[in-house]
Formats: sequence, C-alpha cells, structure tokens
Amino acid sequence: MKRLVAITAMLAMLGLAGCDSMGGPKQTGGTLVGAGTGALIGSQIGKGDTRLAAVAIGTLLGGIVGSEVGKSLDRADRLEMANTTNHTLETYPTGSQAEWRNPDSGNYGTVTPTRTYQREDGTYCREFQQTVYVGGQMEEAYGTACRQSDGTWRIVS
Repeated sequence: MKRLVAITAMLAMLGLAGCDSMGGPKQTGGTLVGAGTGALIGSQIGKGDTRLAAVAIGTLLGGIVGSEVGKSLDRADRLEMANTTNHTLETYPTGSQAEWRNPDSGNYGTVTPTRTYQREDGTYCREFQQTVYVGGQMEEAYGTACRQSDGTWRIVS
C-alpha cells in the first residue's frame, strides 16, 4: 500500500510539472515542492482505503498552490527564506517565530519551529510552519527538517 501511495504521488507530481511547461523554473519548483507537501499531508490525513485518494487530492492541491507561489518567488526570495529557515531551526526555541523579507520584491514570510525531537539514531529533527506572503497573498506550509552532520538542516518532509 505504501508503495502504491508513493507511486501515485510521484506520477501526480510529474503530471503537474508537465502542466507547468509554460512557467519558469520557479513555478516548476514550486509545483513540485507543493505537490510533495500536499502528498505528505494527504498521506497523514487519509486512513485505510481513503489514504490513496487523500494523497492524490493533497498532491493536486499542493501542486496548484506551490505553482502559484513559485511563479512569484524569485531567487533572492528563496535564498532569504532558506537562510532564515536554517538559522531558525538551529537557534530558535519551539514556538518562536522568525521573519524574512526581500525589500526588492516586497515578498516576506515567517518560519516557526513547532516541535523538536530526537530520532532513535540520535538525529535531531524539528517540525516547523512556514508562512509566505507573495503579492499580498498568504500561503502556509508545514514540514520536518533534520540536522545533518555538517550542522545544516535538511527538509525531510
């Protein structure tokens, strides 16, 4: 069943990326990240026989939202968001919010660690919430990142 869910999510993401052929790399990246996040959320919501449908719906909705955000976020926005996310996950206590802002584009967002835990292998991980404001429109995303051996944080879901 897990393999079927993963295959369905990947096919849906590839399909969404194909629909995005008129957009640029920001839009394609946003579509793929949004679809992956939507698939993950759908897999957590769906139970039993409804899980596959929840993953498919989550993938499609996430891809649509991610595509719209990706259209508008430029390289400087993504870099500022990534730097802020890494710094926040490393140094901010759970529940504390950090903000990033690109004065050139006017886009901004927040990162808030929501849970910190240590996996059985000793790796530290943090769940977090990101809010991005693009052109006055707000989009939210949730994820989990784990600390790598070099001290950087890698998003795992």
